[in-house]
Amino acid sequence: MLTTLLMSSAQAATGSWSAQVPGLMVAMSDRASASQRVSPPAAVDLLSGQLGRIQWQFQHPPGALLNAWLCHPEQCVALTGMRGSTTALAGHTANAPLFFRFALRPGQRPVRVQGLQMIVNYQ
Repeated sequence: MLTTLLMSSAQAATGSWSAQVPGLMVAMSDRASASQRVSPPAAVDLLSGQLGRIQWQFQHPPGALLNAWLCHPEQCVALTGMRGSTTALAGHTANAPLFFRFALRPGQRPVRVQGLQMIVNYQ
């Protein structure tokens, strides 16, 4: 049964790509700061592909309180921590750029967010 589960899982994800995103300074609570947008590498043909699971990671100083989102041009998804994975963007076009958004929680001092990474699975 485990073999069957692994085979069906492998068939569902037909590829993946990863990106490192430059860090950014987050200085406001009333306006989100967006990271650089990243797209699949040119060698990846995604004309009709759809997003699957996306894993993310970022870092900020201990004690900093931020709201964070992973965004596709059609939707943003709130992130629950500095690392994790989501299928909330599954089904959206896989060739669109993705990016992070961050906003300070009220009363917080500006924060540098770095180590931004994502691994995007598509089918």
